[in-house]
Amino acid sequence: MRLLFAVLITILSLFYFLPFAIAFKRKRANSGAIFALNLFLGWSLIGWVVALVWALKDEQVI
Repeated sequence: MRLLFAVLITILSLFYFLPFAIAFKRKRANSGAIFALNLFLGWSLIGWVVALVWALKDEQVI
């Protein structure tokens, strides 16, 4: 039972930090800000979706 709980917590944690993982993999300049948003507001669905959209959005080069 403990193993199942540990696996479930691990999977949920990976899903929770999915926006940061995407930003990190795409080498976003603002991945630290995405991590902070995800950490502090990811518990709300709106904060998590905003972080995900921000991580997936293309960076504009000026």
